[in-house]
Amino acid sequence: MFCPRCKRLMQPDRTAHVWRCSGCGHTLPLGRGVEVGRSTPEAREVAVVETKTATLPKAEETCPKCQNGEAYWVLRQTRGADEPETRIFECTKCGHKWREYQ
Repeated sequence: MFCPRCKRLMQPDRTAHVWRCSGCGHTLPLGRGVEVGRSTPEAREVAVVETKTATLPKAEETCPKCQNGEAYWVLRQTRGADEPETRIFECTKCGHKWREYQ
């Protein structure tokens, strides 16, 4: 709401229920607010996946726990930027995780 006299922005004064101009002090009645709309959250169905999907690349690495010959791997920068990445393996059979530093 802008003041009709000095064209400044008017602020609501809720104690007096009026719009009050910060420049000239002109007041206008606050009026009744009209609710335009209200959004309600919708219930969504969430799918729970119980099995592990193989989306990571696999390598021929021997698991130190179960001696399985295949593991998923991923590269992560675990140390400084001037140091090489760390390869993290996860056994496809037992899920054991181990690291290989280069």
